[in-house]
Amino acid sequence: MIEIDLHDLSDDADYADSMQQGSASMTRSDSSNRSSSSEQVVAEIVYLKDNVAIHPTQHAWERIRGRLKLIKQGGSLLMTWIPYEGQSSSARLSEKDKSLYTIRAVPFSDIRSIRRHTPTLGWQYAIIVLSSGLAFPPLYFYNGGLKEFLATIKQHVFLVRSAEDANIFLVNDFQDPLQRTLSSLELPRAVSVANRPTSSVARSESSSSRTDGEALDKNSTYIQQNGRQRQKHNDPRNLSIQVLEKFSLVTRFARETKSQLLRESHGDGFISNAMRKHDKKPNSYSFAVESNDVHKPFEDIPVPAESLEYDKLSLVWGKPRQPPLGSKEWSTFLDSEGTVTDSEALRKRIFYGGVEKGLRKEVWRFLLGYHSYDSTFVGRKYLVSIRKSEYETIKNQWKSITKEQAKRFTKFRERKALIEKDVVRTDRSIPFYDGDDNSNVKCLRDILLTYSFYNFDLGYCQGMSDLLSPILYVMEDEPESFWCFVALMERLGPNFNRDQNGVHSQLFALSKLVELLDNPLHNYFQQKDCLNYFFCFRWVLIQFKREFDFEKTMRLWEVLWTHYLSEHLHLYVCVAILRRYRSKIIGEEMDFDTLLKFINELSGHINLDATLRDAEALCICAGENGEACIPPGTPPSLPFEITSMYNQQDDDDVL
Repeated sequence: MIEIDLHDLSDDADYADSMQQGSASMTRSDSSNRSSSSEQVVAEIVYLKDNVAIHPTQHAWERIRGRLKLIKQGGSLLMTWIPYEGQSSSARLSEKDKSLYTIRAVPFSDIRSIRRHTPTLGWQYAIIVLSSGLAFPPLYFYNGGLKEFLATIKQHVFLVRSAEDANIFLVNDFQDPLQRTLSSLELPRAVSVANRPTSSVARSESSSSRTDGEALDKNSTYIQQNGRQRQKHNDPRNLSIQVLEKFSLVTRFARETKSQLLRESHGDGFISNAMRKHDKKPNSYSFAVESNDVHKPFEDIPVPAESLEYDKLSLVWGKPRQPPLGSKEWSTFLDSEGTVTDSEALRKRIFYGGVEKGLRKEVWRFLLGYHSYDSTFVGRKYLVSIRKSEYETIKNQWKSITKEQAKRFTKFRERKALIEKDVVRTDRSIPFYDGDDNSNVKCLRDILLTYSFYNFDLGYCQGMSDLLSPILYVMEDEPESFWCFVALMERLGPNFNRDQNGVHSQLFALSKLVELLDNPLHNYFQQKDCLNYFFCFRWVLIQFKREFDFEKTMRLWEVLWTHYLSEHLHLYVCVAILRRYRSKIIGEEMDFDTLLKFINELSGHINLDATLRDAEALCICAGENGEACIPPGTPPSLPFEITSMYNQQDDDDVL
């Protein structure tokens, strides 16, 4: 028999053994099926592995262990992962938290790809990417079994290796509208499968190295091969900036199929939806072993059509904004030694009013965690001198690299070239960064290069310059700007991870919050195949940096950094904006493509004060139900009061 795909699993060392094991299990099951007189479809467990774990946080001791299964029912293959009950991993993770990660019978028709990671040191793990583009947390195989897991899947579904990355396995998903949209945007694709089994596999994300200065501006380049176009992509983490830059190119693309919206006039239902018990678990799929039809067709859900451009919340709005915190009032929060006497009252005050421009340099150090609230004047002065010396030490690591060394240091050359390209186009409309040979632009470059050596694993990704720029503008000091940026990246760093699980987890939480707080809008997005929430990618990645002008961005950030109502207030800001324009989105029947374009065009037209009031009201109304929608470890995830950027974990504790 001729194998259709040349990149199959037959080169895996234990493939033959796992095939025999899988065949034996299928034979036993077939025998039992023939002897059964039941008319119900029998669910057969074709793979079972214990002690498969997920890591909700960066700490290994907070892992959640469970049982992974592959279940064959009729012509469908499903995957489940159920955490063990009663395991004592950490006091910070309750049973309710653990249940958030439960995976209940996900059909492989809903799975787009599987990425295998087999590091030389550490545990093997797999990342399951759904057709929506969201991904489950990595599944760690503590006792092995990853290859057998993939081999068993291949027995039941069409599974092929990516032509560019041998560790990415593509699942047959031939009619994915999201894939076609991303392709038209020239964005890197997590996976892509040909339209027919005999076609070649389209290009997926590539982790190959770039040559010096090559393909830094271009998101993807087309090359002709065998009469058809194929794509070559950069580092998959650069999906972030590629999304940012390609938003402006979005146009209305034709969909192959469009469902008609049923327009039935009904109430908003916001209060009832928000206040009712929200017991749906993330990562949960309904599954009944007795059912003959596992994949129920989606039924059109009625959505309201209103004429207003945006909606006002059908609840009491948040409190009006107050004047910003001034120097005289700031002094009342400090005792004679400079210690903040009531950090919660201070954060509440900043939450409702922000900080005066001249005071930001001092207050931002506290909000970002550079200074602790219990520090004193003397202690802070000493810390600044120590950190300045440490910064110079790290900076000299790359400053001392000679031209000859750089020739043999590809990673350094690539990062340096990318940083130098980015800083010259970051906030150049601001006088602080305007003009040729601007020293502040050079300082921006030096800080980012130094950070790439400080956190060499993460390095530099496009979008980081957007986060650093306001900090340098406020601090006007290179070492202090660096350490404040380090503190911010401790919270937002997962946004730039290679698997982008940080952004995916936030978009997933956002989808659950919209379902809780605005069910009609959630139903509409479900109809239009928009539950991936990729149109909010830019908002989440760089914290609305491109949505407001420079001054308003700083006002928004200092409100978010207070963590007063929630450390995930930015997600409620997303909900507030979407809800404000819900009637326009639904009334104009926006699909995924037009929604991307519409969200991009909102830049500079969002009322910040009204949005913050809406977000506050939504957060209060959601209460504990809202918190339950956000899995533990979702960025920004550092406990604000108890975690310090200066407490370094042991290498054994950090994955």
